Amino acid sequence: MKIQQLENYRITIYDVKDQLKRFIYDRSKQAFSEGDKTRDSIQSKEELEARQAMIRKKFIESIGGLPSSNTPLNAVVKGVVHCRGFKIEKVIFESRPDTFVTTNLYIPDGISEPRGAVLFLCGHHELAKHHPEYQAVCQYLVNAGLVVLAMDPIGQGERLSYYERSIQAPTVRACTVEHEYAGNQCWPLGDGIARYFVHDAMRAIDYLCTIPEVDPLKIGVTGNSGGGTQTSLVILCDPRIAAAVPATFIMSRETYMYAGGAQDAEQIWPGFSSNGFDHEDILLSMVPRPVRVLSVTYDFFPLEGARRTVDRTRRFWDMYGKSDFIDLLEDDYTHCYTRPLAKAAADFFSKHLLGSPVSPSDDQIQPMDPSLLWCTESGQIRGDYEHSQTVYDENMDRLMQIEMMRTSIPESERKQKAIVWLREKVFYSRKPCELNPRHYMLKGQFNELTFYNTLWWSQEGVFNYGLIFRDVHFHGEELPLTIAVWDGGTTQLKTHLQWIRETCRSGRAVMVLDVSGVGALLPYSLSNNDPLDFYEIVQKLSDDLIWLNDSIAAMRTYDVLRSLDLVERLDHIIKEDIEMYAYGRQGVYAQMAAALDERITNIEVVNGMGSYKNWITARHYDDQDIMSLIVPGMLKHFDLPDLDGKAVEGRSFVQATMQSLES
Repeated sequence: MKIQQLENYRITIYDVKDQLKRFIYDRSKQAFSEGDKTRDSIQSKEELEARQAMIRKKFIESIGGLPSSNTPLNAVVKGVVHCRGFKIEKVIFESRPDTFVTTNLYIPDGISEPRGAVLFLCGHHELAKHHPEYQAVCQYLVNAGLVVLAMDPIGQGERLSYYERSIQAPTVRACTVEHEYAGNQCWPLGDGIARYFVHDAMRAIDYLCTIPEVDPLKIGVTGNSGGGTQTSLVILCDPRIAAAVPATFIMSRETYMYAGGAQDAEQIWPGFSSNGFDHEDILLSMVPRPVRVLSVTYDFFPLEGARRTVDRTRRFWDMYGKSDFIDLLEDDYTHCYTRPLAKAAADFFSKHLLGSPVSPSDDQIQPMDPSLLWCTESGQIRGDYEHSQTVYDENMDRLMQIEMMRTSIPESERKQKAIVWLREKVFYSRKPCELNPRHYMLKGQFNELTFYNTLWWSQEGVFNYGLIFRDVHFHGEELPLTIAVWDGGTTQLKTHLQWIRETCRSGRAVMVLDVSGVGALLPYSLSNNDPLDFYEIVQKLSDDLIWLNDSIAAMRTYDVLRSLDLVERLDHIIKEDIEMYAYGRQGVYAQMAAALDERITNIEVVNGMGSYKNWITARHYDDQDIMSLIVPGMLKHFDLPDLDGKAVEGRSFVQATMQSLES
């Protein structure tokens, strides 16, 4: 048999390629059901208000808390565009020191007293506030008599974090790619990039409160798609909002889970599902204030979810006699803030913030050349402000704070606490089960190596897989075992064949391990691309686990520990001499497992992560499948070097510097 046949072996006794998705979906459905039951049990205003307070508290905690809002905004008007019936001020303010936010402030002509205003939050158009679609929405609102503040989110419009002045271009693609790229590095710090999105929006509300034309008690918020996400963030976090129109986003977690799409980092909220929250909780956070949900019938955000969520939350407004303060409007269109929806938003906000509904005519809407709305000369904050701060810089500050806090604890105590925390994460919500291994589905020999494969249950609903190699010269002998954990598992045997041969020749058996979603267990792709690519299935499943306060990294570390249980069942293996060989980035699962289990006598790490600190401090990095390597919040407790040794328990870690043994 050839090595390629082993690499391409397909397990047929169970659909292992779909098991990870089924496992995560089943856990998610259980969480959704528990959330429904809890909301259904709310029967009074007092119970509702207690849930509103709990949602806000737990959500803000889950994204790492909110940055301080005590710093000056330092708002500057960079220019004014005069239009028919209104003007547009081009304003830059600082949401945090040296974090510049570019905005367009639409002010109707002839204002004589403070009035209602709307914060407009942009979806995933790269041009953001000056995209013609969003200009049109803002013009409908301002022509209804409302003051409107449209702001660029992180990574869009004039706020590209990886724009480089020297080449006058970004080095990381704008919009969703940047959100994910910058957001990935937030997770090990215990943060979600959502904390910065929502804080920017809350500081924009602070700015609106300073404007003479605005009544601070009559501020609304709207946005669609990614702007609908941000609108939801503001609803959850800022009680100052008087009325809200989330567009083409509100649905339910379950309907979107089955829709099969991934989302970027600010749209992933740790523990939201495991805490029993769903999109219903976004809406009920606004009760009894007015909310209009906008949807389109042909959206990838499931309309069925929007209808269900609105229908199930109506009764909470009924408690206050405000049944007409919640509704859902739909337009027959694809994913977009359509002009009929924009008119519906203008009608809603003018009614609730100005006192009477106004429906502007379509001929009043005339989007202009986007460059006329730039707040900066270059078109980019990083082109005009050399020392502007980005999420990357925020992460550097957070990392320094966390390291100071972590290292202030005596080393022995720190390591003990780290192990306790890691163990809790690795064993969180696992359901141990009988291994019930299936050996010898495949058995044979090539050259001097004999092999057989084995499949076993790691936890309920999840098989793991391994290939076991021995040198023929040691036939029938009891041998020590080295478990190999590397990127791609059993699909990458040829790359590591020389190491397998040399290790077996030295008198050890080798088991190449496929943890969940790796190697022969790699899930089916979403769109016929590499399942590890951006927005592909492994990213989606990683995100789905974060909603459950879990992670693929913790799950796979558990898999490594369960492989040690399997070894107890293997013939001709010396159970007291089990080593780990951790190669490449996915070797972190073996490193974390070795810190938790005495049965691992030694671990050799080759070309590994090194440390998460080094990764976070890198402005540019290899982002493929990076979420599979992260346990959110881990750096508050340990970095990989902190797990090195545990000498008091008699283990050693060998950080190998040799070249990889590839054939």
